[in-house]
Amino acid sequence: MTGSSIAPRTVLPYGGPGGGTPLSRGERLRVLLVEDDEGDAFLVGELLAEVDAAIDLVVATSLNQARQRIAGVDCVLLDLGLPDAEGLDGLRQVLGMSSRAAVCVLTGRKDEHLGIEAVAEGAQDYLVKGQVDGVLLARALRYAVERKRADENARRLREVELRQAESARLERGLLPQPLMDTDQVAVHTFYRPGRHAALIGGDFFDVVQTTPDRVDLIVGDVCGHGVDEAALGVELRVAWRALMLARVADDEVLPAVEQVLTSERSAPEIFATVAAVRLDLAANRATVRLAGHPPPLLLTEGKVAPVPAPTGLLLGVQPRRPVAYEMEFETEDWSLLLYTDGLIEGRVGSGSDRLDVPGLCGLLGAGDAGDVPLRALPGWLVGRAEELNGGPLADDVAMLLVSRGGGR
Repeated sequence: MTGSSIAPRTVLPYGGPGGGTPLSRGERLRVLLVEDDEGDAFLVGELLAEVDAAIDLVVATSLNQARQRIAGVDCVLLDLGLPDAEGLDGLRQVLGMSSRAAVCVLTGRKDEHLGIEAVAEGAQDYLVKGQVDGVLLARALRYAVERKRADENARRLREVELRQAESARLERGLLPQPLMDTDQVAVHTFYRPGRHAALIGGDFFDVVQTTPDRVDLIVGDVCGHGVDEAALGVELRVAWRALMLARVADDEVLPAVEQVLTSERSAPEIFATVAAVRLDLAANRATVRLAGHPPPLLLTEGKVAPVPAPTGLLLGVQPRRPVAYEMEFETEDWSLLLYTDGLIEGRVGSGSDRLDVPGLCGLLGAGDAGDVPLRALPGWLVGRAEELNGGPLADDVAMLLVSRGGGR
């Protein structure tokens, strides 16, 4: 056969069968044989033809040719003695060419240790020339592809598990237990990831009581979704809690949080919005500071209204102290709802209108809202917002509901 050319058999279009799913019965495989010996290459083709294997064979006589033909193949059948690579070095190069294709080592070297080393390096199987027939060869190739796909599925599952564990750790950092022991007010918290990836985003909240009559609350939202934003949200929340416990002057707290934001963010366009509330329980008063955040809602005497505090600038855009808004509760029965904008950005009906703050006030002011227990009110609000949106809300939602007396 010396001097003759090897004609490749009919092959599938580049791309091949999709990875990550088990082989279906009769599914044709696209196999790249990397073999510089024309006689051995011809023999492999004949072995597969004799058993009518559902395999389309393409031949490369060197690693350089293999690099040009590897796209879309399901399996590489690799000789360990090539003109441009020898032994496991060739295997390592093939593994680096494609993370999708399975690799079977085919060699004339009757060296069991080399086969074990090849599998340890990442090959799916090890075959010896002259010791396989067509049935065994076809079966080995199909099993190799199955193992590769199983390995890929296991890897993806592991990645999902690690991501879920990472999200759970970040969630514990973003959504802490309120640090308070007073029974003068009750606090109910809520968090739900948006539909975008079911991953936690940068929304956060916290509650800290520093004296018997002083309780501070914060709800914030770091722009974006993902691990970096969530980690930054954790940093901002922890920084805020530390500043509260250190009794830093009121007007200096959010500027200090902004310093943490600008020093730790991954890009200069990252910003955050914040709503911070200080409760003076003895005086039945509150101080509200907003940094680009939607206003808290006040529920009292059967009415619902946004707190008319100045909106202020986003944190991380142009440093400026938020303006403090002082308010006095007229009764001992009231609730303040702090929330992130994911709650009000959902659509209302099939048009482009958003729920927004007026729509949220409308939901809370409706007759059926009064029958919902305060502890269940945040979750009920999200359910109603999703009904109006026609499905899950796109953004994360975090809420703090603090109540005194009857709460409304």
